[in-house]
Amino acid sequence: MDRHESHESREGHESHVSPDGLPRVELTPAAADLLRVLRGRHGPLMFHQSGGCCDGSAPMCYPDGEFRTGDSDVLLASLTVAGVTEPIPFWMSKIQYEAWRHTRLIVDVVPGRGGGFSLEAPEGVRFLIRSRVVGAWPPTPGELR
Repeated sequence: MDRHESHESREGHESHVSPDGLPRVELTPAAADLLRVLRGRHGPLMFHQSGGCCDGSAPMCYPDGEFRTGDSDVLLASLTVAGVTEPIPFWMSKIQYEAWRHTRLIVDVVPGRGGGFSLEAPEGVRFLIRSRVVGAWPPTPGELR
């Protein structure tokens, strides 16, 4: 996909809404705050979660278009963040998606450095996925902090 091509025009991507009508990917307020900071420093952003072990199973945040997506990836969401002009696409590898297709993903931020090239690493924090089985709602108290 050309980085200037609309993410919405991509054929074959999964619905942004789970079968129970809720978004497949959500952000905690802490994650939204960090994304506003990163957007101010780096411009438009994107997420990709590839699967695998260790940091490969953590969501990685890149400048939009910096991580090349293709037929082996699924666009799960175009995240809207107050104060960020454009939506932030959230991609996942198809193999990882097959294992997680019945979950709602909640992007959170925790202290500590993750590995890799994710943009939040210099901030001393890392993005983390919390998940809930589709249909398991509402969240437990304090989950979406």
